[in-house]
Amino acid sequence: MKFSTKKILKRSGYFLLGIVGLLLLTYLVFVIKWQMQSSSNMKLLGEEAPVLTLNNYTFRDLNKNGELDVYEDARAPIEARIDDLISQMQLDEKAGLMFSHFLPMEEDGSLLETPRFSDPFSFMTESTSSTLLKKKMNHVQNLGGASARTYATWNNNLQKFAEKTRLGIPVTLISDPRHGTKAMPGASSEAKWISVWPSPLGLGATRDTLLVREFGDIARQEYLALGIRLAQHPMADIATDPRWARVNGTFGEDAHWSAALTKAYILGFQGDSIGRNSVICQTKHFAGGGPQEDGWDAHFKSGKGQVYPGNNFDYHLIPFTEGAFAANTAQIMPYYGVPKGQVKEEVGFAFSREMIQELLRDSLKFEGVVATDWGIISDMAVKDASAWGVEHLSEQERVKKVLDAGCDVFGGEYVTEHIIELVESGEIPESRIDLSAKRILRDKFRLGLFDDPYVNLDGTAVVGNPKFVEKGKEAQRKSLVLLKNEANTLPLAPDKKVYLHGMSQSGLRDQFPQIVESIEDADFIIQKLETPSSPPEGGSLLERLIPQGRLDFPEDEKKEILARTRAKPTITVLTILRPMVVPEIDAASQAVIANFECQDEIILDMIFGGFGPTGKLPIEIPSSVEAVENQLEDMPYDSENPLYPFGHGLSYN
Repeated sequence: MKFSTKKILKRSGYFLLGIVGLLLLTYLVFVIKWQMQSSSNMKLLGEEAPVLTLNNYTFRDLNKNGELDVYEDARAPIEARIDDLISQMQLDEKAGLMFSHFLPMEEDGSLLETPRFSDPFSFMTESTSSTLLKKKMNHVQNLGGASARTYATWNNNLQKFAEKTRLGIPVTLISDPRHGTKAMPGASSEAKWISVWPSPLGLGATRDTLLVREFGDIARQEYLALGIRLAQHPMADIATDPRWARVNGTFGEDAHWSAALTKAYILGFQGDSIGRNSVICQTKHFAGGGPQEDGWDAHFKSGKGQVYPGNNFDYHLIPFTEGAFAANTAQIMPYYGVPKGQVKEEVGFAFSREMIQELLRDSLKFEGVVATDWGIISDMAVKDASAWGVEHLSEQERVKKVLDAGCDVFGGEYVTEHIIELVESGEIPESRIDLSAKRILRDKFRLGLFDDPYVNLDGTAVVGNPKFVEKGKEAQRKSLVLLKNEANTLPLAPDKKVYLHGMSQSGLRDQFPQIVESIEDADFIIQKLETPSSPPEGGSLLERLIPQGRLDFPEDEKKEILARTRAKPTITVLTILRPMVVPEIDAASQAVIANFECQDEIILDMIFGGFGPTGKLPIEIPSSVEAVENQLEDMPYDSENPLYPFGHGLSYN
């Protein structure tokens, strides 16, 4: 039987309409389900905490009993406030205290109850009411927000919602790094309306502890205005394997410099002591996440092993012992990996009693909160559980093992029921849960959240203000490293015409009229290259989004780059997420600049002599793939005949 093209198109149209209709019907069914769940959850919501006055003292009556409880009294010692609150808490409230997750918001800062298509991530998380009322959780993160004022509005709405719970325990807002020009899914967010700074690796290139502390202080002020009180950073890891996906989140491969910068960073956020104007730091990833086996990241099965072929485990502790602990970091996050050859039971750090209780707590005397990295208990939509070494255990058995190891908070998890069941079955004493709850509450009290968790919306004017933006630009300028300057090519004379590749011309022409649209009209090519990567080893969504693997360009791409580089005198800008292997491209270029995720106008300003380069490489740039493969994962500066050594950096003088 023959069908005309018209009939085929007609039937295809009906088919597509049917699919669309089915999807809309499915969504409608889920919307009804979500709304019913929300309505049921809202029945658990109480009244706002009244403000009472007693003997000229004003306080928030968080448990709404008409009396001044010790935990509501800002004048009382913190330990007394903790003990009083613990005595009033039910087991499910203590369990909820020990979990954190993402929580989406509406575009105007309202609380989100129903997922929306403009935020696909909202389909992967619980609603506000389920998170706070059903799960009793009060540590949440959101990396979005249409504006600073929107984010602060969300904080206030969230805190008012939390105030209506039985005991009125305030929410702690968490943030991954958010001051850079690039985002790494699951690790950082791109700066939007906040001041822009180089990557931590760029801060490492400045070698300026005062500048890094100033960054911490500025970021603290911006976070405070938004309502964010817990920074899930800095990374105190050392970049001893150039292939590792998280290299750009470190301060480099030198342990002592990393320690000094880690200390300055934390002091900027927390201050000399933690108080109401502090943002506490959750320093990661204990005991150093850099020595990944073959460079693969430990989020995923392919990179679950951390190896120490150079017997250099203690070197990776230095940024913690001399940096994070010296600055009194409030919290610590262990990494996912299995430290091979370092422990009797080879399991991931957060599951290891030898690493957490015996080393971190007993030996190194850390008394603060230990929070697991995200998603080590249950599978997530974006990745399977990173339960390395304990894959065979049930979720509940994994939770027990983490508690036995000495951790307090479960990142990226909702499974509060497992703690309740473990206590009710007698497998875990409630006193063990109380121990973690006290540590967690201590931070909330120290930050003053129980007394006033709200922010002044007009105070968001400090976020991204001109003074902070200019300081971020200063840091970017100091981070740029001039690697090569053949025949003093740089700085370019102001009359030289340039063709840009890899940079957006939008907005740049007004500042740099030397930019031309064709190579033929240019005196120089300025090309900006980013570290290449390999296809993922596994199939999870997150693994497909995180760049790792190869450091050299594929042959066809390299040929294209070299053809362009040889067409005209070329200045190559290497945007270093991880060290690149580019000896041929380097040789063909008249000048080479190491860029640590700076804004394009900053790079061009240096090229045209607006300022001189002062940065020094915080890592080595290897000369070949073979040299990378021959490096020992745990050893610094061991690349044979590097193209550019650690500490290299030229000036215009």
